[in-house]
Amino acid sequence: MRKLTFVLNVWLLAGGVAAAAPGAVRCGKLLDVRAGKLLSDQVVTFDADGVISSVAPASGANTAAIDLSQATCLPGLIDVHTHITGEPSHSGYAGLGISVPRSAITGTKNARLTLRAGFTTIRNVGAAGFSDIAVRDGVNAGEIEGPRMLVSGPALGITGGHCDDNLLPAEYHHKSEGVADGPWAARAKVREVIKYGADVIKICASGGVLSKGDQPGTPQYTPEEMLAIAEEAHKLGRKVAAHAHGTQSIKDAIRAGIDSIEHSSLIDDEGITLAKQHGTYLVFDIYNDDFILQEGAKAGMLPESIEKEKKVGRLQRENFKRAFQAGAKIAYGTDAGVYPHGDNARQFGKMVEWGMQPLDAIRAATLNAADLIGWSDKVGSLEKGRLADLIAVDGDPLSDVKTLEKVKFVMKGGVVARNDFGR
Repeated sequence: MRKLTFVLNVWLLAGGVAAAAPGAVRCGKLLDVRAGKLLSDQVVTFDADGVISSVAPASGANTAAIDLSQATCLPGLIDVHTHITGEPSHSGYAGLGISVPRSAITGTKNARLTLRAGFTTIRNVGAAGFSDIAVRDGVNAGEIEGPRMLVSGPALGITGGHCDDNLLPAEYHHKSEGVADGPWAARAKVREVIKYGADVIKICASGGVLSKGDQPGTPQYTPEEMLAIAEEAHKLGRKVAAHAHGTQSIKDAIRAGIDSIEHSSLIDDEGITLAKQHGTYLVFDIYNDDFILQEGAKAGMLPESIEKEKKVGRLQRENFKRAFQAGAKIAYGTDAGVYPHGDNARQFGKMVEWGMQPLDAIRAATLNAADLIGWSDKVGSLEKGRLADLIAVDGDPLSDVKTLEKVKFVMKGGVVARNDFGR
């Protein structure tokens, strides 16, 4: 018994995932994302379950176990569009050499990077072989370090579409495990991925940039197929995220009852109006364009993918600005895995560059993202009853949102994952 206790203590000291204990954090400034203002000298207390019990001004005699009195605290950030088991170098033909077990190992590494970057919750939308489910389960079991995860497993799509694997010649008769053609086959595939652990359903409504042989603006899943998917998923308590660059595919997905439109690159005024009418979230990954055009070729992305990005990248940013100004609901999603994991916060600067105020961008990654994933009662704000997911930075992110690229403190559920302030 003594030996077991000793081994457990060594494991915890070596980086194992610790359990929460009652505690408190003193913040020099604390961003109330709901009110949209910075509060001075606040103490966040939490219980043994890692749930916030109070957020209140510090008294003169009040001391907190963790002193961040020189820092600015915010809620843990949320990225609703990641590929945690992927890497930029897995693009194109190099991806054919990546096994499912190797993807899970890659996901384990990327989960830690993502958490340490301040993203305490993510939604993973697409992974081969249910490898993201393995990573999620490892995090939940306390075996590996990472953010809270909602995961999709394999993404659903048509034969030869963006969610298929089109790199091998016909004699291999290969297709991706998420391929399902027709409404009833699509319903069956929803049931299958949920059977094996999916929290959310990811589909491909249109063509894409990094796939071979299709075009981003081309419709793929039909309205009938998407309606069947949405009905089946909602019946089974799951939301649906639709990859949709194309103008018509965006509108078809919204009308079918899809919960969020991913990329949204070529959305038009009618699509924006529909999104507002249906309460559909739009997710624009507007940092990606920089990485794909600057680093994509070196990462092994297909030449046709670089050319496709040149056609849609700026249009996506312009449409992001139009959608935001029109009042559409926008959640923070980056397509992490197309660029290196851990750089998720680089999108904040782009969102401000293209029309948002820093607070708007931060709300997209907190309150809005939490609402989209159905976890508003758990994450997205530093309030009583929410999980003690807290990050801290130097400076004022409302003045310079790029300070979020240099997170120095991360707490998830009352457990410290990173603290560079004590160094």
